Amino acid sequence: MEKAFGKDTVHVGAMIPMKDAVRYKTRWAIEKFRGDFKSREDAVKAKAELFEKLEFEDNCLLNSGINLLLTLGIGGSGTAWSNAVAAIGVGDSATAADPTQTDLLGSNKKYETMDSTYPTNPCVNQQLVARSTFPSGDGNFHWQEIVLRNGVASGTCLNRKVQDMGTKASGTTWVATLTITLS
Repeated sequence: MEKAFGKDTVHVGAMIPMKDAVRYKTRWAIEKFRGDFKSREDAVKAKAELFEKLEFEDNCLLNSGINLLLTLGIGGSGTAWSNAVAAIGVGDSATAADPTQTDLLGSNKKYETMDSTYPTNPCVNQQLVARSTFPSGDGNFHWQEIVLRNGVASGTCLNRKVQDMGTKASGTTWVATLTITLS
């Protein structure tokens, strides 16, 4: 009669998690000037009164904007958020932001094209800065939401932020600036 003994050995090693991390940070600024100006630079040159500056962070990336950004990143077709077409839009809806939304939700909406030289080229410091100026006659309602879109008449919104920014009135120029930092 033969006997045999066997031994199974299991080795457990430390699992070292590997992950890629991308930090996405947004900062919005709304500068409010007395008077009617076509750009922030015009208001500064005229020494216009800056009567309020709001700054707030974060926003909701929208699924449609993320998909377009990734499509453009692999060389696919689509409209980029370039100076020729990009716009910042504001509206009066206080409905919470959700990634499935595609645009402003308010009944009052206004989109303004980019100021000249915006959006900036992010190749130096991983920051994209977009800026639009809303002169005296435009966007005169209660601002509750804001987006970056790749078109004035229509387009794809990258993000949406819900924030009470106040009520814009005739006789004032408001400048909206979005800074996006990736690291």
